[in-house]
Amino acid sequence: MKFIYFLIIVFFITASGVNAQDSLVIRKIYDEALVNGKCYSNLHDLCKNIGPRLSGSANAQRAVEWSKKLMESYHFDKVYLQEVMVPHWIRGEKEQAKIIIGTKEIPVSICALGMSIATPNDGITANIIEVYSLKELDSLGESAIKGKIVFFNRPFDPRFIETGRAYGTAGDQRRAGPSAAAKYGAVGVIVRSLTEIIDDYPHTGTTVYNEYKIPAAAISTLGANTLSALIKQGKPIKFYFKQSCQQLPDALSYNVIAELNGTENPNKYITVGGHLDSWDLAEGANDDGAGVMQSLEMLRILKIMNYHPKNSIRAVFFMNEENGDKGGQKYAELAVKNKEEHIAAIETDEGGFTPRGFGFTGLSAASLKKINQNWQPLLEPYEADRLTNGGGEQISGRSGKRSQTWC
Repeated sequence: MKFIYFLIIVFFITASGVNAQDSLVIRKIYDEALVNGKCYSNLHDLCKNIGPRLSGSANAQRAVEWSKKLMESYHFDKVYLQEVMVPHWIRGEKEQAKIIIGTKEIPVSICALGMSIATPNDGITANIIEVYSLKELDSLGESAIKGKIVFFNRPFDPRFIETGRAYGTAGDQRRAGPSAAAKYGAVGVIVRSLTEIIDDYPHTGTTVYNEYKIPAAAISTLGANTLSALIKQGKPIKFYFKQSCQQLPDALSYNVIAELNGTENPNKYITVGGHLDSWDLAEGANDDGAGVMQSLEMLRILKIMNYHPKNSIRAVFFMNEENGDKGGQKYAELAVKNKEEHIAAIETDEGGFTPRGFGFTGLSAASLKKINQNWQPLLEPYEADRLTNGGGEQISGRSGKRSQTWC
């Protein structure tokens, strides 16, 4: 994780190309990060003293207050909160589930998908049908699906070098599967947890409803394998699950922002950020506690070095990435309203693992080639010189002057 915020800083201070002093400055950054780094201790405080912080929860508010106080302790030029209304979904009582084969009952571990509706008070019991894709629902049709619980059991594809791609190829069944199944008359949905690990810990995550809404839950990979094996034996199987989640009125929350003012272009911004919220079942150390702490550490090190940027630099702790992205939307809305020009934005939301470089969106091939030519000598000693196209999204604002490149 120390290397990640080190790389972010390198990009800022070498934006005009490599010069003879760059290696010395980088060494100073590196020394500060390794000798006096605060990232791990701050992440420990966030995860252990606050813990899970789903948008709208009391812990999310605690995280906002703690983050603002921490930023203020570093004496940045500005620290402030940005109001945003966020969804307030609660899980309720612990979920229950079991496989039913005649008189035999086999308990399995599930957790409600984020934003799911509840089951009836006494739960749902129905025949179960196993599918591996949304297209398979279309081929089966209402006659095969109506009145049943649909079990999406597409596992991660282990052939990808980058596991994030495996996550992406399996994610549609969680996001869109419940509404797609409900369209054909399903009464509930169970989705294989989005992980390559075989264990008994179900992984939650958002589902996105359209006009069709049915209760939806994630089943642990161990439970999914058990259920799939029993289905393949051809025995008549029913599945039971119960969950009591609720969607409450939207709640007031905040993005938390720290800033170093630009000396020449104070209304031009480089933004580095992650999301402060996490799911309610875990501490969110990698998703995305590491991201916000890395972003803050970048700004702290620049401040310690007495570095004065030409353009303003922000560290932004966005609220509500997990189940709505309201914080990001509010930030973009206010950027347009305030006529801010964003030169670039760097999002860190892939955990605190060893970085190998950056993915760019919004740059021409010629610009990327020049970046590689200028920066490879600086980044190669740190095995972080993989600078490639892709990995983000370009956002064009309604203001002609505003455009963002997400790296």
